Amino acid sequence: MSNERVYKMKFSQVYPLLVQKVERKGRTKAEVDEVICWLTGYDEQGLQSQIESDMDFEQFFADAPAFNPNADKITGVICGHRVETITDPLMKKIRQMDKLVDELAKGKAIEKILRK
Repeated sequence: MSNERVYKMKFSQVYPLLVQKVERKGRTKAEVDEVICWLTGYDEQGLQSQIESDMDFEQFFADAPAFNPNADKITGVICGHRVETITDPLMKKIRQMDKLVDELAKGKAIEKILRK
């Protein structure tokens, strides 16, 4: 899948899949929201507004109030790519979010996921 195609994916269509992924592993929607808000700077109301809109990933991250400065501490492999070596800034943000949700689904403690 090309980067451009990923960028144009609707956040509102991907979000329920992220929630389903973690709920199958015994985690909650609230935890998904917490990690996404930590990463992007959205508050609960802002995130909900993005979910309800027809925003694509490109606009979702462009509108993010304050991308977390600790996001650079997110490392590891997601979708066959090492997060810390991704050079495209938008793809890196998307993969960082994927990695956080993946860690949540794998049962990692929320404090470790949020790099506290």
